Amino acid sequence: MYYVYTIKDTFKMPPDSFDKDIEDVAADILQRKYEGAIDKEAGVIVSIFNVKDVSDGIIYPGDPSTHHDVEFDALTYMPMVEEVVLGEVSEIAEFGAFVRIGPIDGLVHVSQITNDFLSFDRKTTSFVSRKTGRSLKKGDVVYAKISTVSMKHSVKDSKIALTMKPEGLGKEEWIKEGERKGKTTAGATGKKKR
Repeated sequence: MYYVYTIKDTFKMPPDSFDKDIEDVAADILQRKYEGAIDKEAGVIVSIFNVKDVSDGIIYPGDPSTHHDVEFDALTYMPMVEEVVLGEVSEIAEFGAFVRIGPIDGLVHVSQITNDFLSFDRKTTSFVSRKTGRSLKKGDVVYAKISTVSMKHSVKDSKIALTMKPEGLGKEEWIKEGERKGKTTAGATGKKKR
């Protein structure tokens, strides 16, 4: 889920920026400091915006920079267990598919892609089902459910496990197939002959 937090912090403005707009300098410094970082409670910090309330600077002996208090908003993304997400397959490996969900990738292990038996096709770098012919490749858009979340100090070290096994998840065409089968089954058992 995405959230917006208001944060108060300080930043250090170097002397070579004294002739620039202080809010622009603050935004640049804060974006470099925060964007892409992970806060264990807020999640991945996606964007810094709405920099405001920049205080007058304080100069400390031996430091030519000015130090300012500032308030700003941060857009964050925190993946939640059981949340259904829409993402794009960013990479396929023999053990599963990586799915880009917002600013971070989650892994759908091969055993969690579908209930069908899947084969890994090295030529096309895709998974293919023997029984139904379903396939999954890089660039496919899928619905998945978050199974586990382990947020670490960086996006690279964080781990998110996804599943596409429950009905109503996976590629859109798989979902539509399931809906058609559900209607067929329901229609076939609707009335008894006498």
